[in-house]
Amino acid sequence: MTARATTASPLTAAAQIPVGRIPVQDVRPCVDCGDRPAKSVVGEQFDVTATVFREGHDAVNATVVLTGPDGSEQHVPMTLVSAGLDHWSAVVGADRVGMWSYRVEGWSDPYRTWEHDASIKVAAEVDTELMLEEGARVLERAVTEVTRTPEQAQPLRDAVVALRDVSRPAMVRLEAGTSPQVEREIAARPLRDLVSPSKEHPWLVERERALYGAWYEIFPRSEGAWQDEETGRWTSGTLETAAQRLPAIADMGFDVVYLTPVHPIGMVGRKGPNNTLSADEHDPGSPYAIGSAEGGHDAIHADLGDFDDFDDFVGRAESLGLEVALDLALQCAPDHPWVTSHPEWFTTRADGTIAYAENPPKKYQDIYPLNFDNDPEGIYAEVRRVVQVWIDHGVKIFRVDNPHTKPLEFWQWLISDVAVDTPDVIWLAEAFTRPAMMHALAKVGFQQSYTYYAWRNTTWELEEYVRELAGESATYMRPSFWPTTHDILTPYMQYGGPTAWKVRAALAATMVPTYGIYAGYEHVEHVARPGAEEQIDNEKYEYKDRKWFEREPGGARAGQTLAPYLKRLNEIRAAHPSLHWLRNISFHHVDDENLLAFSKRRTVDGRDDVVIVVANVDPHATRESWLHLDMHALSMEHDESFLAHDLVTGDSWHWGEHNFVRLGPDGEPAHIIHVRRF
Repeated sequence: MTARATTASPLTAAAQIPVGRIPVQDVRPCVDCGDRPAKSVVGEQFDVTATVFREGHDAVNATVVLTGPDGSEQHVPMTLVSAGLDHWSAVVGADRVGMWSYRVEGWSDPYRTWEHDASIKVAAEVDTELMLEEGARVLERAVTEVTRTPEQAQPLRDAVVALRDVSRPAMVRLEAGTSPQVEREIAARPLRDLVSPSKEHPWLVERERALYGAWYEIFPRSEGAWQDEETGRWTSGTLETAAQRLPAIADMGFDVVYLTPVHPIGMVGRKGPNNTLSADEHDPGSPYAIGSAEGGHDAIHADLGDFDDFDDFVGRAESLGLEVALDLALQCAPDHPWVTSHPEWFTTRADGTIAYAENPPKKYQDIYPLNFDNDPEGIYAEVRRVVQVWIDHGVKIFRVDNPHTKPLEFWQWLISDVAVDTPDVIWLAEAFTRPAMMHALAKVGFQQSYTYYAWRNTTWELEEYVRELAGESATYMRPSFWPTTHDILTPYMQYGGPTAWKVRAALAATMVPTYGIYAGYEHVEHVARPGAEEQIDNEKYEYKDRKWFEREPGGARAGQTLAPYLKRLNEIRAAHPSLHWLRNISFHHVDDENLLAFSKRRTVDGRDDVVIVVANVDPHATRESWLHLDMHALSMEHDESFLAHDLVTGDSWHWGEHNFVRLGPDGEPAHIIHVRRF
């Protein structure tokens, strides 16, 4: 019979990536197939997982190898969490900032192979002497081939002698070769054959503020502003008067004071109150319409002061433990200096006019968007210079306005270029847009992102959304929860009353590590502009005088402010490290669908910090129901009990797996429980 010729596969062996002697597959986290770095902050722990297996029945093992910025390596043993699926996992973390990497190494485990076989055969009196001799030889290899101190090697040497001591019973000799001392030493410094590494995965480790912080937003011009009762004209606040507000912000426990743009505001197309086109000469205009004859993004509005005043503001904030975040809004008023010096940086329409910003049906006649296509190198260089101006004046956090309207490659370049000299700079993306763009901004460098939190109000919406945020996307994207902003006032907040404002602040402060409050939240400023989800008399277009000192504790209207509540939330956050992480959240079941329950657990210095939050998301009615805790998520057995200490009210109860709760407007809308073991 004539042999049939075979046809070569179009995918030749040379074109394939080698699988490795011990296959290592599906290493996670893996961002964009390893093209982008996974992220964490110093001390934050997360899981590295992989599928590791081999042919036959010999034992296989796996190790995560962490490579630090200086090239030093740490080996972290992995645990087989699913034998049937060959799924391995290890908890890792980093002790310093910088660009790290990790890989998973699969390897053949000769000691475990021998231990398994010998335990069966010696007990059955099959090949007894052969198995004991093979064990002695494996341990001899472990002594000679793996670096150990004499003290570390001694248990193995003793085991070799015992395994070959024919005067002892076989089982006694076997027990010597598998003693706890031998097991511990082999686990700490294993003998590894056929080591097969995965590819290196990039890993960026940043400072803690990139993950954890409480922000407070102000319009500097409103802090200290006042209105003449006779003329109705306003006098702007200044950076000096805004600095007088800093002690109260710090006293409430916030970490970051965020300033809306402080630059000169354009005169051409200036907006009046409530975004009208009828501005008069005394209307301040929107600070997002940046630039005038006085200067652009590298200048300070004359009403606010000068750079000496800005430096004093930053210094005062730092002395109070506050970092300053500055709004970076890459857009221009029609009279911005760039419009004259670089008209090619904008879009010219067919009639010769420059296109102003639009998001139909919204129109922003006072703003010209930048066009990054005509002279990208020129725009890149100028923006980089502007950013450096503010870094040189103490700004290490930028809240970027509408980053999704600029090229991703621009942000990737800018953030990485700034990080070369100042790696501690943090970027927050204000991008309420499609998920793909929000995730891509995080992948190219933004440390934090605004979210859809303001529009997730029911229990199932919140649970589903936070599960998503704390899942795979937490590898690269860090959410920031804001109940309101200067542009957002949802119907939930318009009609929910003080109860809604309390519960939304409590959830924002505890569900994720970073959250923010817009000034005036303390006063429950809930009246919307008709037809819009934003406040009436929006602060973007006019001054606000909130009469802080009349409304804070001890003032004429004490008791009508949420400032003490916000302060308590931030005290709780500061005292409980479990609330500083994102990926450690677990949800629990409550019979009433209007009640949301979750917990966070973190081990610090060998002790568990566990916090349980139960919240009524219906601000209009008090709800009673049964809470059913997942005790294993609390590191407890199902029949254990504990002291549940409410960190808001100071009350305490004895709780177990099933507990009755009552929350609503006639009391507190949320329990924040510290779990205290008996």
